[in-house]
Parts: sequence; C-alpha cells; structure tokens
Amino acid sequence: MSAPTLERPTAPGYRAGRTLPLRVEAVRQLKRRRTLVMGGVMALLPVVLVIAFAVAGSPGERNSAVTLMDTATASGVNFAATCLFVSAGFLLVIPVALFCGDTVASEASWSSLRYLLAAPVPRARLLWSKLAVALALSAAAMVLLPLIALAVGTMAYGWGPLEIPTGGALPATTAAQRLLIAVGYVFVSQLVTAGLAFWLSTKTDAPLGAVGGAVGLTIVGNVLDAVTALENWRDFLPAHWQFAWADVLQARPEWGGMIQGSAISVTYALVLFALAFRGFARKDVVS
Repeated sequence: MSAPTLERPTAPGYRAGRTLPLRVEAVRQLKRRRTLVMGGVMALLPVVLVIAFAVAGSPGERNSAVTLMDTATASGVNFAATCLFVSAGFLLVIPVALFCGDTVASEASWSSLRYLLAAPVPRARLLWSKLAVALALSAAAMVLLPLIALAVGTMAYGWGPLEIPTGGALPATTAAQRLLIAVGYVFVSQLVTAGLAFWLSTKTDAPLGAVGGAVGLTIVGNVLDAVTALENWRDFLPAHWQFAWADVLQARPEWGGMIQGSAISVTYALVLFALAFRGFARKDVVS
C-alpha cells in the first residue's frame, strides 16, 4: 500500500501566475527616484551637447578628417546619431546595470524579499516579473535618448538628410528608420550587461555591489577589446561589436557585424539569466 501524498494547502482562488503582476511591478519601479533621475539624465544629455556645440563651435571646423562627431550639427538626424555614438560605450551601460542590478538586491536590502516570497510569490515568477520590467525600463532609456536628441537636434539644426562621414547622404526618413534599427541593436548588445547585473543582483544584498560589478566587468571587456595582441579572441568579446550599428548608417548597410554581435550578446545573456534563475531557486532567502 503506497503512502498518501501530502499536498500543501492553498487559499481559494490562488493562482501562481497571477502573483506580482507586471503592472504592479512596473508602477513600483517607475515611482522610484533612481528611475526619475536616470530619465532626466537621458533627456538632458542632448541639451548639454547642443549648448557645448553652440559655445565651442562645430567639431568639424577644427579637423581635416571627417567622423560622425564632425557631422553632428549637419541635421537633427546627424545629431541624434552622434548622441547615440557618444553614449553607447558607457552612458547607456549605466541604466541597464542600474535597472537590472538593483531590482532584486534592493528588495533584499530592504528586508522585503522574504515577505514577497511568503505572499506567496513563486521564485521564478518574482524573477520573471522583475527582469521583464528591468529590461523594459532599460529599453525605454535607450529610446528616450535618441528620441530627445532627434527633437532637440531638429530644432537646433533643422530636419535634413543624414550626412555620411565617408561620403554621401541618406534621406532624413530613411536615416530615422536606420537609427531605430541601430537603437534596437544597442539594446541587444547591452543584454550582456543586463545579464551580469541581474545575476549579481540575485547573489548579493547590496544593490550598489550588483550595479558596480556589472559596470566594472563591462569596462574590463572594453579594455580587453583594446588589447590588439588578443587578435581573433576579441571576436568573442561583446564589446568588440558594440559599435557595429554604425554599419547600418551607410548608403549600403552592412549586417554581418550586427548579426555576429547579436549572437554573441544573446548567448552570453541567456547563460547569465539561466545562472540567475538557477541560483535563486536554491538560495536561502533570509532578508
């Protein structure tokens, strides 16, 4: 005779999939001061650059070699592309690391994580909700910057074609569409930072440790990419492909670099997200 199985009683109407709705988590995160501050920084950068160009003059006036920075004041689309260029390497890393690294660790630092799990919110559900909102906020920050830059640049320099530094131009509408693709690629390339931050967030009760660790490791990747002695090994570094989006802002766009960069970033990110879920499922939550 087999022994009877014991099932944990649940409250009437309880559904694990309905706990911690995305809407509730999104509202909680949007109301936080760090979200508002980061949104303000993203919106303020284009204004600061316009003022800098007005005071110091166009960069192209002082150089014989033409780069994307030198065409910043040619049109609103050029200005938006320049803002994306100067921020993709580091500034856009910060909101991704902040939103993904702070989300779980902050609950632990407030000693509210154990109460969420006792609600009861299943651990996988809690992580999925927090990760989805964190990635959505990260994407919003990346869209906000070029969108504000396009508006500010158009008011300052007019709506016109994108001047390509290597020669030629793209119609403004086509350039805006290409810029949207570039923003999407930048988001995909930052998934590695998101994965690092989220994994560290499940390992520590210190939000700054998770955020700082993700930013630090991203910087290490950039430094390693600058070491030319590594040769082909750099192809496996996400940082090696972070500016591959510039290939799409050409008269004839090239997709090879973006495809390789996306594959590398998504692979690393999936591994890191899996480690976060696996580790958190076995973790003793005491805070």
